[in-house]
Amino acid sequence: MSNFSQKEKIIQNYSILGVECICILLSYVLAILTRGVSASYSLYSEDYLSTILSILFFHLLAHYLFDWNVAFFRRGYYVELVAVFKYNCILVLTLGFFLFATRFEDFSRLVFFYFFLYNVCFTYLGHLLLKKFFTSVYRNSANSNKLIVLCTSQAVEKIVNKIGGSPEWSFQITGIILLDTDQIGQSIHGIPVLSDREHLYEYMKTALVDQVFIHLPDYSHQELENIITSFQSMGVTVHVNLDIFSDILAYKTAESFAGFTVLSYESNAFDYRRLLIKRIMDILGAMVGLFVTAILTPFLALAIKLDSPGPIFFSQKRVGKNGRYFKLYKFRSMYIDAEQRKQELMEKNEMNGPIFKLEHDPRITKVGAFLRKTSLDELPQFFNILLGQMSLVGTRPPTIDEFQQYELYYRRRLSIKPGLTGLWQVSGRNEISDFKEIVKLDLEYIDHWSLTSDIRILLMTLWVVVMGKGAR
Repeated sequence: MSNFSQKEKIIQNYSILGVECICILLSYVLAILTRGVSASYSLYSEDYLSTILSILFFHLLAHYLFDWNVAFFRRGYYVELVAVFKYNCILVLTLGFFLFATRFEDFSRLVFFYFFLYNVCFTYLGHLLLKKFFTSVYRNSANSNKLIVLCTSQAVEKIVNKIGGSPEWSFQITGIILLDTDQIGQSIHGIPVLSDREHLYEYMKTALVDQVFIHLPDYSHQELENIITSFQSMGVTVHVNLDIFSDILAYKTAESFAGFTVLSYESNAFDYRRLLIKRIMDILGAMVGLFVTAILTPFLALAIKLDSPGPIFFSQKRVGKNGRYFKLYKFRSMYIDAEQRKQELMEKNEMNGPIFKLEHDPRITKVGAFLRKTSLDELPQFFNILLGQMSLVGTRPPTIDEFQQYELYYRRRLSIKPGLTGLWQVSGRNEISDFKEIVKLDLEYIDHWSLTSDIRILLMTLWVVVMGKGAR
């Protein structure tokens, strides 16, 4: 299962589970209120709590053992109602048998009847609203996977119609690339044609794209391998509407995609359960970091203001995962005209490649030098981490001008969320003068990622900061 499929499955399953648990709680409370609350069976009685916990237990057990919502998005209105009705019948009968077998006699059968009616209605309505949310809201949000269709003009309408009419919700078609004709600027079924064969790779270097769907049945084996390998080097997931490839150095997953049988090629395959744990670590770390930031901000703000005129915080547009733009926040460590003066200093750049570094940068203030030495200027980025734009550990997000100078394979360092710290930051970053070496370390981190490596890098980062090696 590809990374994107794992993500889709987890989001879908836990969203459905959450909605169903809310429906169960609401239905049971209303069932008791409809029955009439008595002294022996009240909202706060042990009988109530024991029964509702039993219902939730059996629901969770059925959810994990039987996966009854496996065809959730393929079920129509009528089929959905029948599925919800059948499931509630099984749930109530199983629970009734359990309570009878355990001789739990002090429960109202009328409450169970009302609960059954309410839960059928609420669960059915909740499922419909959830489907509507995923297919109409989530699909068009920034969090959905952005898909570009790569094909020829003869097949494009068929492909777009089939993908657009599929029940999958996790992706949005943002563009079409036609390899046999130049229709740049035109649109097909409302989807813009973004490039042709001549400008394909130049366009893809800076495009917002998570996945590419390829339908080129008339292309030779070698031509398709070249295209797939190029996208793989960029860290973009590739879905190929063919099943006869070999010798492509990527994680290949055969799966169903929008009604097609495809091989999905990914440069890395992560267990999404571990990615979920990584996200939880990010949230907890961000909350702790923001608490520390809140304590230090008054003191740092006063020092920044006394040292030089200008705002306390500095924000800059950066490039995140797979080409997403976001605003990165820092405590200001430079004079306010730093961006304008950068061009004057470009000839003194000490780095080879699309990144600027100057050891004795005259744009840095006195307080700014201290902030950078101690890495305190990075503290506001915990807000970016909390928003999900960054992670505690990852690759550093490039500026837009750096991103626009990227070579094709540089882009793969953006195939994961950017991080507050990373492997190259704790691997003698002051001695690195070649951007290719940074990319090498970033790709080493991506290719060998694990939760253990994240914890190790976080501990190494603390050591680097404490030892005063945090200057950038």
